[in-house]
Formats: sequence, structure tokens, C-alpha cells
Amino acid sequence: TAKLLGLPKEKELMNAGAGFSACATGDGAFYKGEQLMVVGGGDTAMEEASYLTKFASKVYVIHRRDSFRASKAMQARILDNPKAEPVWNSVVVDVLGKDFIEGLLLENVVTKERTTLPVRGLFLALGHSPATKFLQGTGLEFDDKGYVALKTRTSRTNIEGVFAAGDVADSTYRQAITASGMGCQAASDAE
Repeated sequence: TAKLLGLPKEKELMNAGAGFSACATGDGAFYKGEQLMVVGGGDTAMEEASYLTKFASKVYVIHRRDSFRASKAMQARILDNPKAEPVWNSVVVDVLGKDFIEGLLLENVVTKERTTLPVRGLFLALGHSPATKFLQGTGLEFDDKGYVALKTRTSRTNIEGVFAAGDVADSTYRQAITASGMGCQAASDAE
């Protein structure tokens, strides 16, 4: 599950396809020629923003600090791109627009000054949480991020006869195609 900001309209507008997204590769092409915002400061945010510059007229990357956490190479993709612009020391406070995003209300975390920015899409690159809470207390082992721990490159867990595949066991790729491959592995392992 993509981590969200917790804004009042967030889930409503994300479900309606009205401007919120947690996947640039899946939704980026819908925003051709628009101004967009990516929230985050890690490698994922740089990757998402870099990808979005292929479609958008401008991509703002908002980060609550005055520098990105991303690797230098990933930062360079954004800092050297004329279609990308960092928004430092800032957070998204609210979404402007009723049925779709028309802009964002931002707050500078240092000065507390609030400004608006007209954008049509908000892409969240804050990380993911595995949907494994229902497995707590079962005896399964988890890694430090909450994903089911696998013993080897197979789908085997620490419990005999229990196999894990896809997004509950993959903190690295989190893609449908890799989840499908892991599902095939799990079926073969179970057989």
C-alpha cells in the first residue's frame, strides 16, 4: 500500500482518478502538458519525477528538508533537468479543487509561509507499507520493513508449507510483473 499524506480529499480524489497517484509509470501519460508535483526526497521520488518530465510541462518535487536523501546520481536527474524544479522545506497542506486537483496549498516548514501552486496531478513517492498486518501473530517472520521474510530466493517462509509471493514479500521491485513471477515460483514450490 502506498503511503499517503493524510489530506482530507486524498483517498476520494485518488479513487476517482482525479489527480492523486502513487505510480508515475501507470498514470503519468494522462497528464501530458500539465504541471505536476511529486512528494518525496528519496530515489523513488527522483525516479518518478524524472519519468514524469517526459509528459509534463513542469514537475515540481516538494521535500520537507533543504536537500534530497536520494543518491547523487538520482538527484542529478532532477537538479539538471530544466523541466523539474525542487520546492525545498515545504509540505502539502491541502488540495485545491472539488472534483479534480487544480492546485495545492503548500507550507514552508521553516517560515510557515503558505503559498498555492497550480498543478493538475500530485504523485506520492513516500514509500510503501506491506499489507501484512493480518499475518501478525501467525509465527511468520518479517523483515525490518514488515515484509514476509523469505529463507532463500524461493517463496518458502520460516513455516513449513507456507509460501509468500508478490508485494507481501518483495520490498524492492513492487511491480505486477515481478509479483506474477513470484506467484509462479510459489505455485511450483507448493507443488
